[in-house]
Amino acid sequence: MTFNKSRVLAFGFAFGAFCAAATLNSGVASAAQCGSASWYKIGSKTASGEAMDANILAAAHRTLPFGTHVRVDNLSNGHSVVVRINDRGPYVGGRVIDVTRGAAVELGMLGSGTARVKLTVLDGDGSLNGCS
Repeated sequence: MTFNKSRVLAFGFAFGAFCAAATLNSGVASAAQCGSASWYKIGSKTASGEAMDANILAAAHRTLPFGTHVRVDNLSNGHSVVVRINDRGPYVGGRVIDVTRGAAVELGMLGSGTARVKLTVLDGDGSLNGCS
């Protein structure tokens, strides 16, 4: 059996591209999380050491690195906002993120206090456990 060198190379490149695409697609699922969100404006300092400012677009998450930018989509009204993780929490069971008052206004959840949301990591090294 003889092999044409260019065919073997072409197959190798195609297989490599397929594997790279599979790796990229597998990372997408770990970049999203769904659950309940609430808003807060308490405390004078965040866990990152920043002064607390309830009007900026920031949030608390249990595991994402400080400085990570996350898009938060309110699943009930379609509103979304990009926040920067600068605090730790939430500390109430079943919640995946606490957003500042300013972010809650953008999400349309100020009155209700909570909303079902989808989080998507936009940058940074953080990963999330997916949506169900």
